[in-house]
Amino acid sequence: MADVLSQAQIDALLNSVRSGDKDLDKSDQEPEKKYQKYDFSSPRKFNRDRIKMLNGIFDNYSRVVGSRLNARLRTNCEVTVESVEEQRYYEFSNALSEGDVLALADAQIKDKMAEEPIMFYIGTSTALSMMDRMMGGEGEEEPDLPSDYTYTAVELRLYEDLARDIVAMMDPSWENYLPISFQYNRTDINPTLSQILGVDETVIIVDLKIQFNNLAGRMSICLPGEVLMQIFAEISRENPARRISSEDNSEEIFENLRESSLEIVAALGSTQLSLSDIFHLNVGDVIDMGYTKEAPVYLDIGGYHWFTGRMGTHKKNMAVKIDEVCYQLEQRSE
Repeated sequence: MADVLSQAQIDALLNSVRSGDKDLDKSDQEPEKKYQKYDFSSPRKFNRDRIKMLNGIFDNYSRVVGSRLNARLRTNCEVTVESVEEQRYYEFSNALSEGDVLALADAQIKDKMAEEPIMFYIGTSTALSMMDRMMGGEGEEEPDLPSDYTYTAVELRLYEDLARDIVAMMDPSWENYLPISFQYNRTDINPTLSQILGVDETVIIVDLKIQFNNLAGRMSICLPGEVLMQIFAEISRENPARRISSEDNSEEIFENLRESSLEIVAALGSTQLSLSDIFHLNVGDVIDMGYTKEAPVYLDIGGYHWFTGRMGTHKKNMAVKIDEVCYQLEQRSE
């Protein structure tokens, strides 16, 4: 319940308003915080951890494809990831014009080919600059390039050759999670007329910035949501320990290892005997091992000499006193 003002407080408030010390039109409340709107009719398919995983994959891809473009175009080229966002396909298709060209690639997940293609888009001015460098030019940006520019047959052939390289560089980026083979399929000359995906289908759009000495452009990769769901399902199935999680179970794993048992073998020595000698052995016979009683005893773990020691007794039981650790020395000598 609000506090009741006294008559003195009411009089003081009226006096301050009359004198202009207090403006009732101005609110003393703090500005309302803005929150990102969530569309409950179209729930998100990919959580923050999976988006973070895709960021890491395409950070690696940007470095690989950047190195490839440096060698292919004979110039300095820096490729960086600007954003990885979950969107609807119409947001990707609506940004395309009639003159744009898409490179379509198929993803082979294990032995199964994905039904929906992955789309690669390179801005027209950026693509023409890269083609110019492939033909030995300087790759200068065309200032009067029309918005409805149409590629010639020669440019389409160069675009296809460039797209094959860009698609092939996707394979190493995923190999730490799942072996996936990306294969160039075809070039779509007018993507605005072809219905590649449903307009409301969920996709992941990856925007890459391509920076040359005299030109800055962009490349976008559209990954269908159904293809990514297959990939994530295979990753979870093949590598359950690699499920996207921020939990650190190292201490729990180490505690379990502390309770595990491990066999240690103390080797007194070794020798070789013929089968006839073994057959004629009797109680009381002595076998010469070729070692003196002061010779060290090796303690083997997992087939390696880990320690050397000396034979003795401990509380009336046979024991080996450890003298030296030799596993590291043996590893270095190998």
